[in-house]
Amino acid sequence: MANKPFAQAAEQNQDDILLVLQGAFKQATKVLEVGSGTGQHAVHFAKHLTHLSWQPSDKKNMLEGIQLWVNDAALPNLSAPIELDVNLSWPTDTYDAAYAANVIHIMHWQDIKALFAGLGTTLTDDATVCIYGPFNINGHYTSASNQSFDDWLKHRDPESGLKDKAELDHLAIKNGLQPGPSWDMPANNKILSWKK
Repeated sequence: MANKPFAQAAEQNQDDILLVLQGAFKQATKVLEVGSGTGQHAVHFAKHLTHLSWQPSDKKNMLEGIQLWVNDAALPNLSAPIELDVNLSWPTDTYDAAYAANVIHIMHWQDIKALFAGLGTTLTDDATVCIYGPFNINGHYTSASNQSFDDWLKHRDPESGLKDKAELDHLAIKNGLQPGPSWDMPANNKILSWKK
Protein backbone atom coordinates (compact mmCIF):
# COMPACT_ATOMS: atom_id res chain seq x y z
CA MET A 1 0.00 0.00 0.00
CA ALA A 2 1.26 3.46 -0.87
CA ASN A 3 2.39 5.76 1.89
CA LYS A 4 0.23 8.78 2.57
CA PRO A 5 1.81 12.07 1.45
CA PHE A 6 2.92 14.23 4.35
CA ALA A 7 3.79 17.91 4.73
CA GLN A 8 5.34 19.05 8.00
CA ALA A 9 4.00 22.58 7.50
CA ALA A 10 0.43 21.26 7.37
CA GLU A 11 1.00 19.40 10.62
CA GLN A 12 2.40 22.49 12.33
CA ASN A 13 -0.21 25.05 11.28
CA GLN A 14 -3.46 23.09 11.36
CA ASP A 15 -4.37 23.73 15.00
CA ASP A 16 -3.85 27.50 14.67
CA ILE A 17 -5.95 27.57 11.50
CA LEU A 18 -8.64 25.45 13.16
CA LEU A 19 -9.11 28.08 15.88
CA VAL A 20 -9.96 30.65 13.19
CA LEU A 21 -12.19 28.34 11.15
CA GLN A 22 -14.22 27.40 14.24
CA GLY A 23 -15.48 30.97 14.27
CA ALA A 24 -15.37 31.87 10.58
CA PHE A 25 -17.24 28.73 9.47
CA LYS A 26 -19.59 28.54 12.47
CA GLN A 27 -22.70 29.05 10.33
CA ALA A 28 -21.45 27.10 7.30
CA THR A 29 -22.56 23.61 6.35
CA LYS A 30 -20.64 22.67 3.19
CA VAL A 31 -17.00 23.64 2.51
CA LEU A 32 -15.01 23.40 -0.70
CA GLU A 33 -11.28 23.15 -0.04
CA VAL A 34 -9.31 24.31 -3.08
CA GLY A 35 -5.86 22.80 -3.47
CA SER A 36 -6.04 20.20 -0.71
CA GLY A 37 -2.44 19.11 -1.28
CA THR A 38 -1.60 16.12 0.91
CA GLY A 39 -5.10 15.92 2.42
CA GLN A 40 -3.93 16.49 5.99
CA HIS A 41 -5.93 19.68 6.49
CA ALA A 42 -9.09 18.11 5.08
CA VAL A 43 -8.92 15.28 7.61
CA HIS A 44 -8.01 17.49 10.56
CA PHE A 45 -10.72 20.07 9.94
CA ALA A 46 -13.44 17.56 9.10
CA LYS A 47 -12.60 15.68 12.31
CA HIS A 48 -12.94 18.78 14.48
CA LEU A 49 -15.65 20.71 12.58
CA THR A 50 -18.24 17.98 12.63
CA HIS A 51 -21.09 20.31 11.61
CA LEU A 52 -19.41 20.75 8.21
CA SER A 53 -19.42 18.59 5.12
CA TRP A 54 -15.82 18.94 3.87
CA GLN A 55 -15.05 18.58 0.14
CA PRO A 56 -11.33 18.32 -0.71
CA SER A 57 -10.19 19.08 -4.26
CA ASP A 58 -7.00 19.41 -6.25
CA LYS A 59 -5.49 18.69 -9.64
CA LYS A 60 -5.73 15.13 -10.87
CA ASN A 61 -2.20 14.08 -9.91
CA MET A 62 -2.87 14.92 -6.23
CA LEU A 63 -6.11 13.00 -5.78
CA GLU A 64 -4.64 9.56 -5.02
CA GLY A 65 -2.65 10.86 -2.05
CA ILE A 66 -5.63 12.79 -0.65
CA GLN A 67 -7.79 9.68 -1.01
CA LEU A 68 -5.36 7.71 1.19
CA TRP A 69 -5.91 10.22 4.00
CA VAL A 70 -9.68 10.18 3.44
CA ASN A 71 -9.75 6.38 3.53
CA ASP A 72 -7.75 6.16 6.75
CA ALA A 73 -9.86 8.81 8.48
CA ALA A 74 -13.21 7.27 7.47
CA LEU A 75 -15.10 10.37 8.59
CA PRO A 76 -18.79 10.65 7.71
CA ASN A 77 -18.48 14.37 6.86
CA LEU A 78 -15.36 14.05 4.65
CA SER A 79 -15.97 13.36 0.96
CA ALA A 80 -13.70 11.72 -1.59
CA PRO A 81 -11.53 14.36 -3.31
CA ILE A 82 -12.69 15.79 -6.60
CA GLU A 83 -10.59 17.08 -9.47
CA LEU A 84 -10.44 20.87 -9.64
CA ASP A 85 -8.21 22.92 -11.90
CA VAL A 86 -9.24 26.55 -11.36
CA ASN A 87 -8.80 27.30 -15.08
CA LEU A 88 -11.08 24.45 -16.18
CA SER A 89 -14.48 23.24 -15.00
CA TRP A 90 -15.67 23.92 -11.46
CA PRO A 91 -17.99 21.67 -9.43
CA THR A 92 -21.68 21.79 -10.27
CA ASP A 93 -22.49 21.64 -6.55
CA THR A 94 -22.67 24.86 -4.56
CA TYR A 95 -20.98 25.57 -1.22
CA ASP A 96 -21.48 28.07 1.59
CA ALA A 97 -17.77 28.19 2.47
CA ALA A 98 -14.42 27.80 0.77
CA TYR A 99 -10.94 27.29 2.16
CA ALA A 100 -7.43 27.20 0.70
CA ALA A 101 -3.98 27.11 2.28
CA ASN A 102 -0.61 27.95 0.80
CA VAL A 103 -1.84 28.18 -2.78
CA ILE A 104 -1.98 31.89 -3.64
CA HIS A 105 1.79 32.46 -3.57
CA ILE A 106 2.49 29.59 -5.99
CA MET A 107 -0.26 30.57 -8.43
CA HIS A 108 0.14 32.86 -11.42
CA TRP A 109 -2.07 35.95 -11.48
CA GLN A 110 -4.23 34.50 -14.27
CA ASP A 111 -4.86 31.45 -12.06
CA ILE A 112 -5.84 33.66 -9.15
CA LYS A 113 -8.30 35.51 -11.38
CA ALA A 114 -9.78 32.14 -12.35
CA LEU A 115 -9.92 31.13 -8.68
CA PHE A 116 -11.96 34.16 -7.64
CA ALA A 117 -14.20 33.91 -10.71
CA GLY A 118 -14.90 30.28 -9.85
CA LEU A 119 -15.60 31.08 -6.21
CA GLY A 120 -17.97 33.83 -7.33
CA THR A 121 -20.12 31.33 -9.20
CA THR A 122 -19.74 28.21 -7.00
CA LEU A 123 -20.50 29.83 -3.64
CA THR A 124 -23.98 30.60 -2.33
CA ASP A 125 -25.05 33.97 -0.97
CA ASP A 126 -23.56 34.71 2.47
CA ALA A 127 -20.74 32.20 1.86
CA THR A 128 -17.39 32.77 3.57
CA VAL A 129 -13.97 32.31 1.99
CA CYS A 130 -10.84 31.83 4.14
CA ILE A 131 -7.38 31.67 2.54
CA TYR A 132 -4.23 31.00 4.56
CA GLY A 133 -0.68 31.88 3.59
CA PRO A 134 1.91 34.67 3.39
CA PHE A 135 0.66 37.96 1.94
CA ASN A 136 1.93 41.49 1.42
CA ILE A 137 0.03 44.37 2.98
CA ASN A 138 -0.23 47.74 1.22
CA GLY A 139 2.65 46.87 -1.07
CA HIS A 140 5.01 45.89 1.74
CA TYR A 141 6.41 42.65 3.11
CA THR A 142 5.36 41.89 6.66
CA SER A 143 8.72 40.32 7.54
CA ALA A 144 12.24 39.81 6.23
CA SER A 145 11.59 36.07 6.02
CA ASN A 146 8.59 36.67 3.77
CA GLN A 147 10.74 38.82 1.48
CA SER A 148 13.35 36.05 1.30
CA PHE A 149 10.63 33.52 0.59
CA ASP A 150 9.23 35.73 -2.18
CA ASP A 151 12.69 36.06 -3.75
CA TRP A 152 13.06 32.27 -3.68
CA LEU A 153 9.62 31.75 -5.24
CA LYS A 154 10.29 34.22 -8.06
CA HIS A 155 13.70 32.73 -8.77
CA ARG A 156 12.01 29.36 -9.20
CA ASP A 157 9.00 30.75 -11.13
CA PRO A 158 8.94 34.47 -12.00
CA GLU A 159 5.13 34.53 -12.16
CA SER A 160 4.68 33.15 -8.65
CA GLY A 161 5.32 35.02 -5.41
CA LEU A 162 3.53 36.76 -2.56
CA LYS A 163 0.41 38.67 -3.52
CA ASP A 164 -0.87 41.88 -1.96
CA LYS A 165 -4.08 41.87 0.08
CA ALA A 166 -5.38 45.02 -1.63
CA GLU A 167 -5.04 43.45 -5.08
CA LEU A 168 -6.81 40.31 -3.91
CA ASP A 169 -9.59 42.40 -2.35
CA HIS A 170 -10.04 44.27 -5.65
CA LEU A 171 -10.30 40.98 -7.54
CA ALA A 172 -12.70 39.53 -4.97
CA ILE A 173 -15.01 42.55 -5.18
CA LYS A 174 -15.17 42.18 -8.96
CA ASN A 175 -16.52 38.68 -8.37
CA GLY A 176 -19.12 39.56 -5.74
CA LEU A 177 -17.00 38.90 -2.64
CA GLN A 178 -16.55 41.57 0.01
CA PRO A 179 -13.41 41.73 2.20
CA GLY A 180 -13.91 40.40 5.71
CA PRO A 181 -11.73 40.02 8.79
CA SER A 182 -8.12 38.89 8.62
CA TRP A 183 -6.09 37.10 11.26
CA ASP A 184 -2.37 37.19 11.99
CA MET A 185 -0.96 33.68 12.16
CA PRO A 186 2.36 32.17 13.28
CA ALA A 187 5.43 32.29 10.99
CA ASN A 188 4.33 35.61 9.43
CA ASN A 189 1.29 34.11 7.73
CA LYS A 190 -2.28 35.38 7.70
CA ILE A 191 -5.79 34.18 7.06
CA LEU A 192 -7.69 36.53 4.76
CA SER A 193 -11.45 36.25 4.42
CA TRP A 194 -14.19 37.41 2.08
CA LYS A 195 -17.98 37.20 2.22
CA LYS A 196 -20.30 36.74 -0.73
